[in-house]
Amino acid sequence: MSVHTQTSKVTTSVIRNMKANGEKIAVLTCYDYTLARIVDQAGIDILLVGDSASNVVCGNQTTLPITTDEMIFLTKGVVRAAEHALVAVDMPFGSYQTSEEEALRNAVKIMKESGADAVKIEGGEEILPIIRHIIQAGIPVCGHLGLTPQSVNQFGGYGLRAKDTTEAEKLLRDAQLLDAAGCFAIVLEKIPAALAERVTAAVSAAVIGIGAGDKTDGQVLVLHDMLGLNAGFKPKFLRLFAQLKDNVHNAVTDYITAVKDGTFPNENEKY
Repeated sequence: MSVHTQTSKVTTSVIRNMKANGEKIAVLTCYDYTLARIVDQAGIDILLVGDSASNVVCGNQTTLPITTDEMIFLTKGVVRAAEHALVAVDMPFGSYQTSEEEALRNAVKIMKESGADAVKIEGGEEILPIIRHIIQAGIPVCGHLGLTPQSVNQFGGYGLRAKDTTEAEKLLRDAQLLDAAGCFAIVLEKIPAALAERVTAAVSAAVIGIGAGDKTDGQVLVLHDMLGLNAGFKPKFLRLFAQLKDNVHNAVTDYITAVKDGTFPNENEKY
């Protein structure tokens, strides 16, 4: 049974209650008002304005180039559309790693200017003082462990993380530290399903998986990926719930043809 109605606003306490009651949590990334409104009205629990916008919206090869101001700009539109979903926003690379003071300053700026409900931060024990500092200031934080795209250059790629025992135990410990610090949720990206199940059972924070199996508290996908708009991206964990690339392509080619042969606009489409 659902712990909330589709018309009620999802909050961090609702997310915690969903975990406690065994209700799965559905999360999608979104970067603009129009799509966020559709997704929100469908009843999504969390809208994540991910720094994957660097790839999806801006065309960059990694998430590293996107700025705090660009993330704020994108989040404003999503927040305006979200009557139901909790809106979380990624703190981009460089906005929190340098010091606790700068991290808090940027987190406050993001919350004040975007209207988001929470921030998401990549990393474990190494950035724990920063996460504590932000949470103590009253800002909800969602953690992110496993494959952390902002560290792609350190990892040397986007491969499966925590395959060996040492890294797996560190990830479990990091998750427990984030949980103890007060993170309301933790994203686990591209790690073995058995490890994700262990982490989910070990923390009170809601665990959201992407490429982490089916035993987490919820799942997140990039909206453009699951809609089939990024035709070349086919990781094992991605299910295509639609294949809109061809639909959009065909609609545009039909439009071009209609304009060029003079059949658009027709008599009924004139004032």
